[in-house]
Amino acid sequence: MTAHPLIRMLDRGAVLFLVLLGAFAIAIPVLNLIVPPGSALHVSTYLVALFGKYVCYGLLALSIDLIWGYAGILSLGHGAFFALGGYAMGMYLMRQIGTRGVYANPILPDFMVFLNWPELPVYWYGFNHFAYALLMIVLVPGLLAFVFGWFAFRSRVTGVYLSIITQAMTYALLLGFFRNNFGFGGNNGLTDFKDILDFNVQAEATRNALLVISCLALAIGFLICRAVVTSKLGKVLIAIRDAEARTRFLGYRVEAYKLFVFTLSACMAGVAGALYVPQVGIINPSEFAPGNSIEAVIWVAVGGRGTLTGAVLGAFVVNYAKTYFTSGVLAPYWLFMLGGLFIGVTLLLPRGIIGTYNFWRGQRGEKKDASVAGAAPHAVE
Repeated sequence: MTAHPLIRMLDRGAVLFLVLLGAFAIAIPVLNLIVPPGSALHVSTYLVALFGKYVCYGLLALSIDLIWGYAGILSLGHGAFFALGGYAMGMYLMRQIGTRGVYANPILPDFMVFLNWPELPVYWYGFNHFAYALLMIVLVPGLLAFVFGWFAFRSRVTGVYLSIITQAMTYALLLGFFRNNFGFGGNNGLTDFKDILDFNVQAEATRNALLVISCLALAIGFLICRAVVTSKLGKVLIAIRDAEARTRFLGYRVEAYKLFVFTLSACMAGVAGALYVPQVGIINPSEFAPGNSIEAVIWVAVGGRGTLTGAVLGAFVVNYAKTYFTSGVLAPYWLFMLGGLFIGVTLLLPRGIIGTYNFWRGQRGEKKDASVAGAAPHAVE
């Protein structure tokens, strides 16, 4: 009897990941809203926002693992798609401020009034509607990835050359968004958010709701990635990763497969950025910095490239370490520690945390099977 497609794409590790994610999404709000502040089990609102940020980073890492771990596309510019999704959400949040801004202008955001903008730019139209903002969160990163991928993959740009081009794209956007005449707040970016869907973004209940929604988005993103990598499409992507020329000679349109998965990955990164912004309270051009994209690749390498769950784990582990070390006297040395971590993982754990665990478990299974097969003839005698 054929198993249901949903059952086929979920192994024990995937089910465990979803269960743990669901438990996390339930436990944190309960410990924040119900457990008294004086209790040792109480989770502060600061930690709720911090954990929500980690979950958004997990979704970003997942999007990178989809293209790098399964299609061999190393993007050093995925922070651009993350930031574009964040700016789309930030534009919606800015339109919700209205007369509560410093200059009390019902139409123009404060930075536009300060810079003497005569009217709202055309590309800001529609962002007073949440549905339009949701569309832009997915459409803008997806459209940029589609156009970029169309030219890059048709030209058969691969390997380190593609990585450099993606980084150049991100840096170009960084320079553009720094300019005040772009209409996105310049160096200061977008901040001072008040409401999201008429709920105060600073309220405890809203922060917990954003955490739960982020966990839900991560679970949906994980299921989408699992559905892709366990299907025939996933097998073709792995073939492209391991032997692109041979896959092309077999008759597959390699460019189309790479373009599809690259665009899907960008849309996921945009959603991650959109959920990130209301939880941190600001979006500015620094999110386009190439270093952010490189750091996200390190998350995937640490957790385990080509494992999905490892990418999320790497995002949590590295960012927790970053929070811990940058809050003390070791803050100036964090980048050295991050570089050392990447070198150590590359040399000692090239498969990453989850990849190494899966390899060891497979080795033990093979030894067990070999020992059983060796003992079987004696048992018959």
